[in-house]
Amino acid sequence: MHPKSTFRPDISHGATEILVQCTDVAHTYGLGSTAVVAVNAVTCSVIGRARLALMGPSGSGKSTLLHMMAGLEIPTSGALTWPSFGGNPAGMPEQVGVVFQGPSLIPSLDSLGNVAFPLVLQGLSDMDAERRGNQALEELGLGWMAKKLPDELSGGQAQRVAIARVLATGPRLILADEPTGQLDRETGQHVIDVLLHAADRLDAALVISTHDPEVADRLSERWLMNDGTLREAELTDQKGNRP
Repeated sequence: MHPKSTFRPDISHGATEILVQCTDVAHTYGLGSTAVVAVNAVTCSVIGRARLALMGPSGSGKSTLLHMMAGLEIPTSGALTWPSFGGNPAGMPEQVGVVFQGPSLIPSLDSLGNVAFPLVLQGLSDMDAERRGNQALEELGLGWMAKKLPDELSGGQAQRVAIARVLATGPRLILADEPTGQLDRETGQHVIDVLLHAADRLDAALVISTHDPEVADRLSERWLMNDGTLREAELTDQKGNRP
């Protein structure tokens, strides 16, 4: 039996808009003796303009919690709501953008096509979608690979194109699952720079799951996961110092 998570982050420091509210949320994969509890009775809130690092070892439940926040995974138990979105935001990239840990590009589309595709689904013209797509690629220093297909990209390049795809839609909540995991240190720091700048420009909340303390230190709050539970929060300044 896993201990129940009783951590409830303070939502009084600045913004009061609640984007995601989890109440005793749990998610279990499988049934019976083979069941795996990925997230266990987590209660937490993500507020507007939050800058959160979700830390924990591999298998601690970070990805599952992020996917539930995005509406992509349904909780096994508990209540999950999106008060500011009016319902599950899955399929609405202008509300929630997800940077996945694994490969997520469409193989038949070039980089620009991958970035522009969600914009076309939102109703933008092909010309406007390509314009915004090019802007997002340039922001990450990827303009030169606009016409390259995913199988012509390295793993790190493909991850950065996936980030550009999220930023192009202008979401109110950005959820990034280990966005620097496949990148070298310098490139990883640049990607975090871009995510923070984009979140500031869009006035969006940003949640990054990571096992890298240097990445976590770039964000103002740190949530710690272990064995499916959310243990505690640590507030930090932009240099990683704790009050």
